[in-house]
Amino acid sequence: MKKTNNSQAALLGLQHLLAMYSGAVAVPLLIGTALNFNTQQMTYLVSIDIFMCGLATFLQLMRNRYFGIGLPVVLGCAIQAVEPLKMIGKQFTIQTMYGAIIVAGIFVWLISGQFSKVKRLFPPVVTGTLITVIGLTLIPIAVQNIGGGTATASDFGALKNIGVGFLTVILILAIQVFARGFLSSIAVLLGLIIGSVIAAFFGMVSLDPIKEAAWFHVPQPFYFGVPHFEWSSSLTMIIIALVSMVESTGVYFALGDILNKKITEQDLKQGYRAEGLAVILGGIFNTFPYTTFSQNVGLLELSGIKTKRPIYWSAGLLMLLGLLPKAGALATMIPTPVLGGAMLVMFAMISVQGIRILAHVDFSDQRNVLVVAISVGLGLGVSVYPSIFQDLPKTLQLFLGNGIVVASLSSVILNLVFKGKQATTENETKETGDILEKIED
Repeated sequence: MKKTNNSQAALLGLQHLLAMYSGAVAVPLLIGTALNFNTQQMTYLVSIDIFMCGLATFLQLMRNRYFGIGLPVVLGCAIQAVEPLKMIGKQFTIQTMYGAIIVAGIFVWLISGQFSKVKRLFPPVVTGTLITVIGLTLIPIAVQNIGGGTATASDFGALKNIGVGFLTVILILAIQVFARGFLSSIAVLLGLIIGSVIAAFFGMVSLDPIKEAAWFHVPQPFYFGVPHFEWSSSLTMIIIALVSMVESTGVYFALGDILNKKITEQDLKQGYRAEGLAVILGGIFNTFPYTTFSQNVGLLELSGIKTKRPIYWSAGLLMLLGLLPKAGALATMIPTPVLGGAMLVMFAMISVQGIRILAHVDFSDQRNVLVVAISVGLGLGVSVYPSIFQDLPKTLQLFLGNGIVVASLSSVILNLVFKGKQATTENETKETGDILEKIED
């Protein structure tokens, strides 16, 4: 494992920050716009969200007896919460929306111990499938960003967008292959910076976000008022929390595979608890539910730096940017196609990690073939056409409209049906350890 000094760790932390920044600010922008927030409210929403992303990340990094998985993870807003929160905010009130978030966070904390027992349902054939699907379902988002971000926009797929996006991919690949030492570890960061500079010559970089942002900002509990609690809204957000927990489980196992670390039930329990605590704080400070960001997993694999040190820097920088909105606005200047180019490389790396695990699964057993084939097919199919379930009750749509969740359920259920209780025997636990050792070698 590569080692870093403080300045190198800071640069790596900045790289992680830039990789997740657009995803972090997208949620407050989407929800704030839908609920007709004014400029002052929107400024608060974005700034406090960035601050809370850093705080939520700290909660996961600082492992103690109560919470924190202690792995190099970055937390951000759960994108799957956007539509339900918009619905709650419109049908009820903003205060009801935050009351539901607090209830969901408490729920996650309370069930973390029982939910951690899902570990026994994740042998290599399941984890490999899930990690592969996580990467594959994210790749279309990267390609959409390369095209310009919004598929219905008039300039989507414009030559300058595609050119700058794929140039960023080429830059990252060239730096990764031909640079030596630490430079190769920050290939994504350098690609983002150089790509943005080149994009500026085509008029794709705007300074307006910096001009419009405030200089300083202080987090305030219950900024939008005292939370209200309504049962159907709370139930909706509990369902979203369960979806996030399933997705986070896949990310935890992906990290374990990259770090050659066996993820235990205690690890999962403390990871879920940290996310639950982050969600509660999100409700108190009027932000959103937080979950582990999968895009940063690919960055760990790509950089080769797999320690927590850069993530501490990333968390600290996020909290600082949340207090200094003008500084935080700098990261929003990265053109969408440039960001899409970096995402394409990172998301593809996640899929490769899953494929490496699957390469050690016994495919002479037709049952394993079926588990992988059906689960990958369902996961990708639902990701492309989530509307296939539009006639089902809203509660089921929240679950089944997420390709990662569908792949998780499919692979776990099929593996249990085909192999029964044998899926949790000591032999398969040993098999998992053997696979991790082979991948590390």
